[in-house]
Amino acid sequence: MWPCGGRRQRRFGGVALLLLVLWLLARRFNWSELVPLRLWGRTLGLQTEHSQFLLEGMPFRIFGGSVHYFRVPREYWEDRMLKMKACGLNTLTTYVPWNLHEQTRGKFDFSENLDLEAFLSLAAKNGLWVILRPGPYICSEWDLGGLPSWLLQDPEMQLRTTYKGFTEAVDAYFDHLMPIVVPLQYKRGGPIIAVQVENEYGSYAKDPNYMAYVKRALLSRGIVELLMTSDNKNGLSFGLVEGALATVNFQKLEPGVLKYLDTVQRDQPKMVMEYWTGWFDNWGGPHYVFDADEMVNTVASILKLGASINLYMFHGGTNFGFMNGALKTDEYKSDVTSYDYDAVLTEAGDYTSKFFKLRQLFSTIIGQPLPLPPMIESKASYGAILLHQYISLWDVLPSLVQPIKSEFPVNMENLQLNDSSGQSYGYVLYETVIFGGGHLHSRDHVRDRAQVFVNTMYVGELDYNTVELSLPEGQGFRQLRLLVENRGRVNYGLALNEQRKGLIGDIFLNKTPLRNFKIYSLEMKPDFLKSLRHTAGWSAVPDYFVGPAFFRGRLWIEHQPQDTFLKLQGWEKGVVFVNGHNLGRYWKIGPQETLYLPGPWLQKGSNEIIIFEERTAGRIIQSVDIPYLGRTQYVD
Repeated sequence: MWPCGGRRQRRFGGVALLLLVLWLLARRFNWSELVPLRLWGRTLGLQTEHSQFLLEGMPFRIFGGSVHYFRVPREYWEDRMLKMKACGLNTLTTYVPWNLHEQTRGKFDFSENLDLEAFLSLAAKNGLWVILRPGPYICSEWDLGGLPSWLLQDPEMQLRTTYKGFTEAVDAYFDHLMPIVVPLQYKRGGPIIAVQVENEYGSYAKDPNYMAYVKRALLSRGIVELLMTSDNKNGLSFGLVEGALATVNFQKLEPGVLKYLDTVQRDQPKMVMEYWTGWFDNWGGPHYVFDADEMVNTVASILKLGASINLYMFHGGTNFGFMNGALKTDEYKSDVTSYDYDAVLTEAGDYTSKFFKLRQLFSTIIGQPLPLPPMIESKASYGAILLHQYISLWDVLPSLVQPIKSEFPVNMENLQLNDSSGQSYGYVLYETVIFGGGHLHSRDHVRDRAQVFVNTMYVGELDYNTVELSLPEGQGFRQLRLLVENRGRVNYGLALNEQRKGLIGDIFLNKTPLRNFKIYSLEMKPDFLKSLRHTAGWSAVPDYFVGPAFFRGRLWIEHQPQDTFLKLQGWEKGVVFVNGHNLGRYWKIGPQETLYLPGPWLQKGSNEIIIFEERTAGRIIQSVDIPYLGRTQYVD
């Protein structure tokens, strides 16, 4: 009993000392006047002076949080920003995903949910400064780290280097991006106080000239605010570029990590650009959870050491569509659809205990009342939804997709589609004619997972672990079909140049390479869904059916639509579309068991739901008001 009481006394004393330190800091950092709409005479911007930041000549501490506009429905952008303010944050950080803004080479999209200018202007309106992280590479558990897949059409491509084919593409992209960004800089009256040069290059470091190139690309196009780099401890010294402030990324405050930052760059402010508030999940693994008290204690310790901080993530959001990334270390692991991240706000923007604990901490430092937290959006449980119609993939193909004919297999990126930009995401069906059966071998040329059919009979799967199958014998010529899914390109590490998808080489039957393919692109873009909706051949769903097939049902909503979550118990693997929006992938192996469906994507009355199921279909899906992201495992 007595030792326990002693620990309590020591813990209480430590907390009291911490609160005293934070109170003293509060007297130095009252930033009530340092908000975007109150600073008119702007000349100095964010500067570094010895161990502190100055904003317009006044001491300033960055309390930041990451929210990615491309992971959050536009209708909810302001809600997330108001919650940042209510938590005590003064700065928003966001990446810019090149692969969404230039999906087809030479065609740029900054509209609707990709309206970067509107997002940054909204941040200013809500009193938030911005640290912009424009890449070109962003990592972020996002397909190919945000790089467009059409770069990989070049067999010699060297991503994230000064290879001419890469820098020419980056220059063309920056020529379109920077005219949007430049007018929103601090010295032009906007909210951007700092710009990051690339991202975590110290963990890649294949070209000693690359970071200087990216820096010049930014400066030559009008970037005038403070430049930063961002790396983990091991990459810090390799990711530096002269004239940019180095920042560090971590989750656990290892002894000496901030002192090590001082050895890399002396007499500069310390900043944790990514303090990881949680972690991301992979298919087949657990749902990672990071203890709230441990997180807040670490944040308090970082602040006590005088550093600025950015919470990655403040709000994670969702990898809608096919945009999730993957990891490749010992084995390939693709990321789940949810980017909940066990962050400060949930995937749907709800408060967690982390929010309220951080709010209390930051309010103590700031020394003034914080705005009241906005009301959370209520969630709806719309009950069971019957999928009453279906159409087999084999029946719909002839009317919807014109095949590409090729003697050899062609990888996804090199298919002659989308104005010669290839196919980026989704599925590809490879079809050829075989005589007899035997031994099918992939030679590890399947990226990432192929269902194998003889005519319409399912034979098995080929992936990274299974590279051979036995095909049954049969009379005459038969169709061999390989439905190949791109499960997400690796977004981190040294394997970026090897992320071509589909069939990346020959497939062998009885040691003979297969030839003369019909190749069907199944990107499942809005035009495809529109054609699918009006195609003939939909029929009532039988009691039991094995895919691949499309299933269709209706969700009827009487009142104003609300956020909900779709639970696909009894379904195996596939993709869900609601009113044309791709909610992302589901897979029975988990951990994720529900897909987030934002209320703004629904409408009063009838809502169309289309599911592409690869194998075993259920008859109903459930609309529930609580997400289930799977069995939890605490981050060590």
